[in-house]
Amino acid sequence: MKSLFEPEAYSEIKNRIDVLSENSERQWGKMSIGQMLKHCQEPLNLALEKEKVKKQFFPLAFLFKKMLYNDKPWKQNLPTAKSFKISDNRDFETEKNELKKLIAEFHAKKKQKQWEPHPIFGKFTPQQWGQMQYKHLDHHLKQFGV
Repeated sequence: MKSLFEPEAYSEIKNRIDVLSENSERQWGKMSIGQMLKHCQEPLNLALEKEKVKKQFFPLAFLFKKMLYNDKPWKQNLPTAKSFKISDNRDFETEKNELKKLIAEFHAKKKQKQWEPHPIFGKFTPQQWGQMQYKHLDHHLKQFGV
């Protein structure tokens, strides 16, 4: 699995985001392009400790944890975590620029050894954090055809 900490994967994601436009059409799901861009910021904000999400009990978390960073693509139309749902309208350019800024900030932490535990899934290695962020972005960029 690619990692957002790898220079090639980082460049790939940035380039794919640059291909997006306000007119990019979703292939599945309900989010608009602006909502998707804001949604993609949430896991980065969590990893960067810019936002806190209340610890949540998820009885089957151990079954889903590996799914977050393994090589198997996520299915379309998976449910979105309540704290990451974006329901209001979002400005495309604003959200695109903010997402790119957060991705750069995350990538810059590639040598960081300690990461706070995830509020639902617990501890991840730095490698798993990078893979998880890449996989989430890849999933949603595919959602909008890039």
